[in-house]
Amino acid sequence: MKLVNIGFGNMVSANRMVAIVSPESAPIKRIIQEAKERGTLIDATHGRRTRAVIITDSDHIILTYLQSETVANRMTDEEGKTYDEGDDE
Repeated sequence: MKLVNIGFGNMVSANRMVAIVSPESAPIKRIIQEAKERGTLIDATHGRRTRAVIITDSDHIILTYLQSETVANRMTDEEGKTYDEGDDE
């Protein structure tokens, strides 16, 4: 099982990720609000601005302050390198 660092030492299973999307559109904002109401929203931003939304196969919605491209690059990184917070964009 491969884990992807989504910032602040938080990890998500790469196998469970369905999509990584921008939080700007109205449909994604609705998905976030519905997940909050259902209790399936995970806020991993530590108070920072949400820059990417991760949708999982278990209908959990995860908010991260990393950009979508950064999360995708970490997901496809073959070396399994450990990232420090200084590596974030």
